[in-house]
Amino acid sequence: MVRIRLDSAQHNRVAGVLVGQAIGDALGVPYEFGARIDTGDARMIGGGLGPYAPGEYSDDTQMAVAIARTGLDSGYALYDSIAGSFIAWRREQATDIGNATRAVLDAGLRNGGGAQALWDAAAEFAARTGRAAGNGALMRTGVVALAALDDAELTAEHAANIARLTHADPLAIESAVLWTEAVRVAVVEGRIDLRGGLRLLPDPSRSYWSSAITEAESCEPRHFRRNGFTVTALQASWSSIWHTRHLGVDQVEAGLQTAVGIGHDTDTVAAITGVLLGARYGMSGLPSNWVRHVRGPDVGFRAPQLVAAAFRAASRNDLGRTWPQIPSMLGVPAQTPLAVGLAGDPGVLLGTEADLARVEELGVTAVVSLSRVGRLDVPELIAPENRVEVWLIDSEDPSANAHLEWTLRDVARTVRALREAGERVLLHCVAAHHRTPSVALVYLRLLGIPTHQAIRDIEAAVGHPVSGLLWRTATEMEI
Repeated sequence: MVRIRLDSAQHNRVAGVLVGQAIGDALGVPYEFGARIDTGDARMIGGGLGPYAPGEYSDDTQMAVAIARTGLDSGYALYDSIAGSFIAWRREQATDIGNATRAVLDAGLRNGGGAQALWDAAAEFAARTGRAAGNGALMRTGVVALAALDDAELTAEHAANIARLTHADPLAIESAVLWTEAVRVAVVEGRIDLRGGLRLLPDPSRSYWSSAITEAESCEPRHFRRNGFTVTALQASWSSIWHTRHLGVDQVEAGLQTAVGIGHDTDTVAAITGVLLGARYGMSGLPSNWVRHVRGPDVGFRAPQLVAAAFRAASRNDLGRTWPQIPSMLGVPAQTPLAVGLAGDPGVLLGTEADLARVEELGVTAVVSLSRVGRLDVPELIAPENRVEVWLIDSEDPSANAHLEWTLRDVARTVRALREAGERVLLHCVAAHHRTPSVALVYLRLLGIPTHQAIRDIEAAVGHPVSGLLWRTATEMEI
């Protein structure tokens, strides 16, 4: 049953949940348990414990995707479904796995493989070893928030029950409840609040966690280097977010770089950080040059598939059957093709959605889509890392784009990065009326071309004067 109808801004934030987590995960992968790097130096270069391909995320996001794919909408049977997904992942897809998670999943499988078998195995492991408060439940929990965006208590119940499928220690369970509730609030309300979840914990635990949060806010992030423990992992992530909170949407990059710079369990701390920042700032606030490189163990499972998985997790809110699941978003009849090169850089072609069918004849090697595209709209000859999909709304309402200047600047920088790599870029929206000219204007200004000259060249290219909020913003914003 649909319990809450999400608006466009909330859709944007739902879409950012798994992608934000995956970006943080992939950014931290190369440095996991290695020598600490300077804050700001993290790159998606792969390697790590996998070893992983550049941009590939690890078990943190793999398990979150396994949760999301259940749909999170099947009542109590949900937990059996997730237990089965975890076991299937363990047997077929896991590229890395924590010791506690491995032991519990293997024992649970021997005892039937359902949720109860895992809960029993997790409790037995905790009683036998006393080592069940690792960060393995916290690392995957953010996506659970999408199951019940209208219901904090149900969110907490899901977070606790899914956490204890592998981690029975109360600290592991409570950390998952706190972080999941913070993600829920970020998606629904567009703000970051960790303390609000304290009310969902048992009374004796609230003062402990309040003190832990205060410590995270008071100490520098690098104080929390020993972050394999779920409490310290939460503190490391929260400290990274707290100490970058003044930066607006630039907090995404700064927060993730700070999280990786702490060291030790870098992929997990950055994944935890990324899921909350992605929930707060949405797809439109995630650096598109990172988004285009992120991928799963299956090279075909990238940002659009992560968005689809997040929407499936939120299917209780009627997102499961919408974009980006459908094969095509192209209009019928199709728009008129354009594909005209910029005078300031002929390697960037301004186009409409109709030009997607012409990429081979045009010699295009990269596509930057400023309007929504379906699963089959971009031809397969375009390498997956050269397909950029930008969350940009063609609207005169200033609230329609949460970070308009930032998004315009970000995508222009990604076009520049593609050009520096030698790619021939098709920059398109539906009809090249507003979004395409506006991003092209920012791009040319980024290259140092005077604004008046860039305006003249772009309007000549698209064949009409351009106006509207996006165009004015592109004209007046600082570069």
